[in-house]
Amino acid sequence: MSSRSKPESWRLDAASYPVCIEMQTRFQDMDINGHLNNVAFAVLFESGRVLLNRQIRPWDERPANERTMVAAVEINYLAEGNFPDPVQIATGIGRLGTSSWTIVQAMFQNGHPIATCDTVVVCRTDGQAKPLRTEMVAELEAKLVTPI
Repeated sequence: MSSRSKPESWRLDAASYPVCIEMQTRFQDMDINGHLNNVAFAVLFESGRVLLNRQIRPWDERPANERTMVAAVEINYLAEGNFPDPVQIATGIGRLGTSSWTIVQAMFQNGHPIATCDTVVVCRTDGQAKPLRTEMVAELEAKLVTPI
């Protein structure tokens, strides 16, 4: 467990997040102790983020001069994960800034929270941080988490 304090209770409830997908764990995701390793957690969270981003900003609708990049990722490990049980990745937007947003996620296995993840994503237009387009803000707002 992380030295961080326990996440707020709403973070540990999948119903707080607008998107929840199930992903299969893999044998190669295990560490020497037979638990999901830290890289597996990161990859599973990344897959959830990418699927959310594609819902918000379909590839064919993105302006050619607009790029997004991950600026920071923080994973809080709450419990061990196991193979072969699938995990559920719950994802939503936690914060909107002027040119960035924070994706908040939780990972569940067998109905129990095993990790949370916060990722700051920055949008750059023409190589510079500029205010998010109105359309993008509306799409991001549609995926805001609802603390329960």
